[in-house]
Amino acid sequence: MLDQATHRLQPLLHDLVSTVLAPTTALSGTDGQIRAAGVQGLFHADARALSQVKLAVDGREPEAVGHAVQAAGRTRFVSLVRWLGDPIADPTVRVDRTREVSPGRMAELIEIASTATRPVTATVTLDLSCDFAPIELVKAGGSAPPATVTPASSAGGACLEWRSGRIHVRATAEHATAEPQPEGRFRWEVALAPGERVTLRWAVVIDDPEAVVTAPVKPLEWNVPQVTADDARLVRLAARSLEDLRSLRLAETGEPGDTFLGAGVPWFLTLFGRDSLWAARMLLPLGTDLAASTLRVLARRQGTHVDPATGEAPGKIMHELRRHEHSGGDLRLPAAYYGTIDATPLWIGLLHDAWRWGMPAAQIEPLLPALEAALGWLGDHGDPDGDGFLEYIDSTGHGLANQGWKDSGDAVRFRDGRQAEPPIALAEVQGYACAAANQGAALLTAFGRKGAERWLDYAGTMADRFRARFWVTHPAPATERGSGHLAPAADRGSGHLAPVAGWESGFPALALDRDKRPVDSLTSNIGHLLGTGLLSPGEEARVAELLGTPAMSGAFGLRTMSADDGAFSPLSYHCGSVWSHDTAIVIAGLARTGHGRLAAELARGLLTAAESFDYRLPELHAGDDRDTVGRPVAYPAACRPQAWSAAAAVTLLHAAVGLYPDVPGGKVLVRPLTGAPLGAVTVRGLRVAGADVTVSIDRSGGVQVTGLPPGLSVEVADPELSVEVTEPGLPVRGL
Repeated sequence: MLDQATHRLQPLLHDLVSTVLAPTTALSGTDGQIRAAGVQGLFHADARALSQVKLAVDGREPEAVGHAVQAAGRTRFVSLVRWLGDPIADPTVRVDRTREVSPGRMAELIEIASTATRPVTATVTLDLSCDFAPIELVKAGGSAPPATVTPASSAGGACLEWRSGRIHVRATAEHATAEPQPEGRFRWEVALAPGERVTLRWAVVIDDPEAVVTAPVKPLEWNVPQVTADDARLVRLAARSLEDLRSLRLAETGEPGDTFLGAGVPWFLTLFGRDSLWAARMLLPLGTDLAASTLRVLARRQGTHVDPATGEAPGKIMHELRRHEHSGGDLRLPAAYYGTIDATPLWIGLLHDAWRWGMPAAQIEPLLPALEAALGWLGDHGDPDGDGFLEYIDSTGHGLANQGWKDSGDAVRFRDGRQAEPPIALAEVQGYACAAANQGAALLTAFGRKGAERWLDYAGTMADRFRARFWVTHPAPATERGSGHLAPAADRGSGHLAPVAGWESGFPALALDRDKRPVDSLTSNIGHLLGTGLLSPGEEARVAELLGTPAMSGAFGLRTMSADDGAFSPLSYHCGSVWSHDTAIVIAGLARTGHGRLAAELARGLLTAAESFDYRLPELHAGDDRDTVGRPVAYPAACRPQAWSAAAAVTLLHAAVGLYPDVPGGKVLVRPLTGAPLGAVTVRGLRVAGADVTVSIDRSGGVQVTGLPPGLSVEVADPELSVEVTEPGLPVRGL
C-alpha cells in the first residue's frame, strides 16, 4: 500500500468541467462549484489564481441538475434550490450560473428564478480563496497555503484582492458586500416576488506580467468549415473540436502576433513543440496561417549552441516553454526545455506540407535558414553515435527519460515487459527523419538553396538501414488474450531477435536500445511510418495488417501497445491506452497509402469515443476491448480539451474526402476512403492556396470538387472512382 504521507497522487480530471479561453482556464465540478480540492481552480498561464469559488444559498449548496459547454470560454450550470419556494414536488426556485472565461478574466452571471406562488427571500454567498499554486505542484497532488485577502474599494459593489509578487488578482461583485473572512466572501440579500427573477454579477481579473504566454492579437487563423454528413457524430465532433481549438490559441508574451496552439488543459497549456506542430499540421486543410505562425514561433527559439542542462543543440526545435523551472518528483525541467527527439523533423514536415497546401513563398523564404539548421541537426547532434538513426538520452538525470511522443518513463518496453535502456532510437522518429530529409531536399531545390543531394542520399539509405536493424520476426503471443497469464518465458520476445530478410513474417520494432537490440513490442508507433517513404508498399501492407488485428484495434481507436504484449494495460499512459491524435495520425497514413477499410474502422471507433465524451475527445482513454464495458472508459488524468485530440476531428474529415494538394507541383490528388464507409460527407471551406474549396462524397463514393484555384490539374488515385470537378479547364487524370 502506498504511504499517503509521502506519496501524493496526481489529481483526477475525468469528472471535471473545463471552461477555457487561453491562457485562462476554470476547472470545476459538474455543478459549477470550484472546491479547494485536487486540480479545481481558476488558472492563468501556469499558476492557480482562485482555488475556491463556492456558491451557497442560505448556507446550502444548490443541487445540480445539468450543465453545457456552450462555446469557447462559456459554460452554463443549472441547479435547484428546493428548500425555497412552494412546498410541492416540482422545484420552484432555480439557479442558472453562466461562466464566461476570457484571457485574464472570469465573469459569472447568476440568475435566480422563482415560479413559486409566494415571495422568496434568501442570502446568497460566494466564497473565494486564492493560493497561487504553480501547475506542477497541483499536478503532483500538492497545494499551497491560502493567500491573504484584502478588501478594496469598488464603485457600486464589493472588491477583494490577493497579491503574490507581481501577480495581482482582483474580484468584484455588483451590489454585494464583501466579508474578508479567513479567505473571502461576497454576500447578496435577495428577494423575489412570485414569477420574478434576479441577476447577480461578479468577476475576477488576473494581472500576471510574468506569464510567458498570452492571448493572440490576430483573428482566427483557420477557416471554420461547414460540414454535413450522414453520420451526425462527424458533424458534432467537428463543431465541438473547432470551438475547443479556438479556446486553445496562444502567443508568446513578447510576440502576440504569432499564434500557436497550447497543448492541453490543464497541465500543458503552453508552447509544446511536438504538440503544437502536429495540431497545426492536422489543421492544414483549413488554411496555412496557423502553420506559418507556429513555424515562426519555434524558429525564433531554435537551438543555437550545445547546452546539456536544457537539451539545446544547434538547429534543434524546443520541447516546451514555462515561466520558471518545472519541477515534480524526480523531474526538473528548465523553463525553456529542448528534450524532444521528434520536434525537429516534425518542424521540417510542417513547413513542407504547408508549402504544398499553398503557403506563400514570401512566408517560406524567411524560414529557410531555420530549415537548413534543422536538417543539420538530423545529421549531427540528432545522431550522436553516427549510426544513421536519431536517438536520445537524458544526460542530466532529472529530464525526460523518454523523448518521443510516448514520453512517460516506462513507455519503451520489450515484448516481455522489460524496459529498454537508453540511448533509444524510436521507430517512428526514423520515419519522420526520412520524410524530413526528402521534404527538406524538395524545399531546398525549389528555393534555389544548396545541399539537397545530401538529404536525398540520407533518405535513400535510411530505408535499408531501418530494414536491417528494426524489422523483427513475429514472436509468439506474450499472453493468451483475455487470460492475463504470461506464456512461458521461452516463448516470449527476448529482445535479441535477428533482423528478418523479408517483411512477410515480421514487423518494425518499437525502438533500438542502448545495445542496438530491437525492442520487440508491437505498438502504434509503427503506424506513423505509413506514408513517410521509409517502407515499401508491401511493408506498409504488413504494418496495416498488424494494426488491424484485434490486439491493436479492438478498443475504441488504436491501442498504443498490443494487448498480447507483456506490458499491456488498458489504463497505462502509453502501453495500452488509446490516444486520439495517435489514432488519427495512423488513420491519415492508412488513408493516404490505400488502406481505407482499416482507416474507416478506426475512425468509427474514434467517433464512438467522441460520442461518449460529449464530443470533446480527451488526450487519451482506456484501451479496453469494445465489449468489456460497452463504451470507452476515461483515463482519469487526461487533459481535455487537448489540441491534437481536437485537431483529430479535422483529420477524420480530411481522410474521408481525400483531397491532397501539391500547389507548387500544380496538381491535386483525389483519394477519398473507398466506397464512402462513413457515408455521404460534404465539407465546405477547405482552403487550398487561399481558395475556398468544397468536396462532397456521395453514398456510392463518388466525388465532387468545387472551388479549386486555377492552374491545378486533378489526379485520381482509383481509375474506377467517379470524380466531378466543376471548374472548367481543370484536367482530370488517373495515376
